[in-house]
Amino acid sequence: MTSADWPARWLRERLGYEARDLALFRAALTHRSATGPNNERLEFLGDAVLNLVVAQHLYGLFPRAAEGDLSRLRSRVVSSEPLAQVAAGLGLGDTLQLGSGELKSGGFRRESILADALEAVFGAIYLDGGLEAAAAVIVQLFATRIAALPEPEALKDAKTRLQEYLQSRSLALPHYAVLNVGGEDHAQTFEVSCEVPALGLRARGRGLSRRRAEQQAAERMLTQIETRPVQDTPA
Repeated sequence: MTSADWPARWLRERLGYEARDLALFRAALTHRSATGPNNERLEFLGDAVLNLVVAQHLYGLFPRAAEGDLSRLRSRVVSSEPLAQVAAGLGLGDTLQLGSGELKSGGFRRESILADALEAVFGAIYLDGGLEAAAAVIVQLFATRIAALPEPEALKDAKTRLQEYLQSRSLALPHYAVLNVGGEDHAQTFEVSCEVPALGLRARGRGLSRRRAEQQAAERMLTQIETRPVQDTPA
């Protein structure tokens, strides 16, 4: 195998894909720090292909999930961390072409570089073999992660879950109030209360921002609600 054909074996052995135009994959596996065509444009395209394929897959798997739920599920699959983990498992870092500076700093292990390169590979497969070929590779690579996704409800933040719980029972929305703000301006701590008058419950939360404090208060309110005797909850 000539040096010009270096991506072919990796593609065949790790992705089960036979490339037609190896120039696409040489670019996909070349970081901008190296000389020659790099993977920035292919990464842009591959990001769109990946999002489309995963979105379609989740749309079929979770027929009752709302748009926001599907978005949260998709982010669990296509964000930089899981992409980099999949790329590392494929040994992508070992086949990446990097400039000397990136090589010395361990760029072949960097999350952003691995994630971008994997997306670039998806873009190259799309151009080389079409959407069906790209989808087959993507679904195969992410099948285990998709199968392990939690139910959509589990991905909602505490404030959203509390609001939906109360609305489903025709109860007034919770009232949040800032009780105290302490610390220096650059490191303030917020203490917030969450009150549900209809249930006679009140919870407190603390955090480095008002939003985080409210989320903690809502989470504690949900715990109170879940642990209340069933007969004490208003109809």
